[in-house]
Amino acid sequence: MNDSNIILNVNGIEVIYNHVILVLKGVSLQVPERGIVALLGGNGAGKTTTLRAISNLLKGERGEVTKGSIEYRGDRIENLSPADLVNRGVVQVMEGRHCFAHLTIEENLMTGSYTRTDKGEIAANLEKVYNYFPRLKTRRTSQAAYTSGGEQQMCAIGRALMSNPNMVLLDEPSMGLAPQIVEEVFNIVKDLNEKEKVTFLIAEQNTNMALKYADYGYIMESGRVVMDGAAEYLRTNEDVKEFYLGMGGGERKSFKDVKSYKRRKRWLA
Repeated sequence: MNDSNIILNVNGIEVIYNHVILVLKGVSLQVPERGIVALLGGNGAGKTTTLRAISNLLKGERGEVTKGSIEYRGDRIENLSPADLVNRGVVQVMEGRHCFAHLTIEENLMTGSYTRTDKGEIAANLEKVYNYFPRLKTRRTSQAAYTSGGEQQMCAIGRALMSNPNMVLLDEPSMGLAPQIVEEVFNIVKDLNEKEKVTFLIAEQNTNMALKYADYGYIMESGRVVMDGAAEYLRTNEDVKEFYLGMGGGERKSFKDVKSYKRRKRWLA
């Protein structure tokens, strides 16, 4: 990865909840500008906590970064508010979509522009969102509560785009969605990356889908990064195929049941 092109630098962070529970244990990662980076691993690996550490949403859950640093465009951002980060161009799409059920799709989208005052550009942004998500334009007057899970996921991403971000932190976009809808969402992410130059850091359990669209990936287990590399390398790596893609032959193994395996663990290197 070209260091001169790095937009986000996470350097050895530790995160503790309730002053006691150590969740992240020295996580480091980099995201290049205009790239798509996947943060992979099973439930409880620390992916969501990593995103919330970057977006500074930990405090609402009594979490804090206690060691390490997070830099965006060369500036330390650990102590900025989520609103300050949005103004700098960093926005998170949270796991579970969190649309406002009683608001229409369009009203939900407009909440994403609350930090902006340029009404003409906001209107242009809304039309751009509808161009990428034509389903949302069709359902623009429908209450979010009466739309499908896929439409709500599109709405959540569209709402984030209304802040005109440079970087989107996307948490578990495939959760609860049918495979064809997941493919549609990832195709739109790829289009936004290529055409609008939006940078993405995507936390995802669907390893195969994420690596299909990402440029680079980090695999997490138990609050640590245990492997990283170009997406194509990870997709073809035998250990990744066995433990994360279920392609090792025979019944898929739980890595907790395996006493020893040959994967490179970064913290032991």
